[in-house]
Amino acid sequence: MYNKREIEDKVAEFLLQIKAIKLQPANPFTWASGWKSPIYCDNRITLSHPSVRTYIRQKLAQLIQEEFGAVDVIAGVATAGIPQGVLVAQELGLPFIYVRSKAKEHGTGSLIEGEVIEGQRVVVIEDLISTGKSSLQAVQALRDAGLTVGGLAAIFTYGLPEAEENFKAAKCTFHTLSNYNALVEYASENRVITNAELELLRTWRLNPSNWGK
Repeated sequence: MYNKREIEDKVAEFLLQIKAIKLQPANPFTWASGWKSPIYCDNRITLSHPSVRTYIRQKLAQLIQEEFGAVDVIAGVATAGIPQGVLVAQELGLPFIYVRSKAKEHGTGSLIEGEVIEGQRVVVIEDLISTGKSSLQAVQALRDAGLTVGGLAAIFTYGLPEAEENFKAAKCTFHTLSNYNALVEYASENRVITNAELELLRTWRLNPSNWGK
């Protein structure tokens, strides 16, 4: 049985434990976009921890079966979604393809690598969702190639309103193993953060683009 809340908390625990997620409300990170953020997430670190990697692989596979039903192929988004996607495809016994960030500038000029069969139903795998823009570029590339996108599954989302709006506009469903709200609540309940830090983390989530300015 797929217990959503239990999985949200377990993934949050793992990500904090292995420092794939770092919380620094008093000393914020600067994202590539220029946003100041009290959180930094690098889910590639999960690949270095076999027990965590296995749990995530199994739960992503369960999530796909629970939420998306029958699937013909799994697609990873370059680059961090590729290894996660391979693991999930292996768990489900399905073919795997991946979407490059941009088309090759030589050879075939491919944007999608692997065997693409028009009409197949695909689920896209990401490691992390922030605004969702790069993920949705991959979704569009798959649609343009004649595949039916059943949706997208990822390890973690910041839960930004912009992402919700972008996925809705693209008519693409997405599900994640854990999310920002679940992680912050877990961190608070287990005294990973103080009450003051909890409030800072909550205010960032309300207005991330202007937070810390």
